[in-house]
Amino acid sequence: MAKILIIEDDTDINNMIAEYLSERNMEVEQAFSGTEGKLLWQMNPFDLLILDLMLPGMSGDELTVWIRITSQVPIIVLTAKDALENKIELLGGGADDYLTKPFALEELWMRVQVQLRHVGAVLEQKMISYKEWSIDLTSMCLRVHGEPINLTAHEFAIVELFMRRTKKVFTKQEIYEAVWQQDYVIEDKTIHVHISNIRSKLKKTKTDHYIQTVWGIGFRLIE
Repeated sequence: MAKILIIEDDTDINNMIAEYLSERNMEVEQAFSGTEGKLLWQMNPFDLLILDLMLPGMSGDELTVWIRITSQVPIIVLTAKDALENKIELLGGGADDYLTKPFALEELWMRVQVQLRHVGAVLEQKMISYKEWSIDLTSMCLRVHGEPINLTAHEFAIVELFMRRTKKVFTKQEIYEAVWQQDYVIEDKTIHVHISNIRSKLKKTKTDHYIQTVWGIGFRLIE
């Protein structure tokens, strides 16, 4: 049974979708604001997200960007915007699919099934590779040239975050909130300490330079 989070501030639409999906053996959680949705997302694993753009507290756009830092779970966006440039912007911003309001529940159900099939394929992935690095998501082990590197849980989570989005520059705030699941404290030195420790452990493998400091912004993996 797939678990789906619906974030929609229109109570009637939210309840209508929830009832329809529940009747089709989906496990459904409901949120009625962006901030409530973010909290539920942090507390529970979900297989798919149905998200309205115009939300109180935290917009759908902001929530999509935040989720995409750490997760590739499919996101179906509900929008009243029908212009081509809006659709391109949605898909480019991290959404996997979209429906323009008003929509038919049958069409939403079809799109949900398509995205869940994609999830099934993604969940089979147990290894992620980047240059000489490879991580085993089951054992939470980083290997370089085939040799295991002893990382703490937080260090591994940082490396995994970088390897999932190799072209992204992560700010210290994005790293902290993704790994520690807490609000970032200004001037906190936690990220610098952990990056330094990761580099020290990688030095003997001569791959410590893979983690690049982008001054004034944060960190990324080298091209």
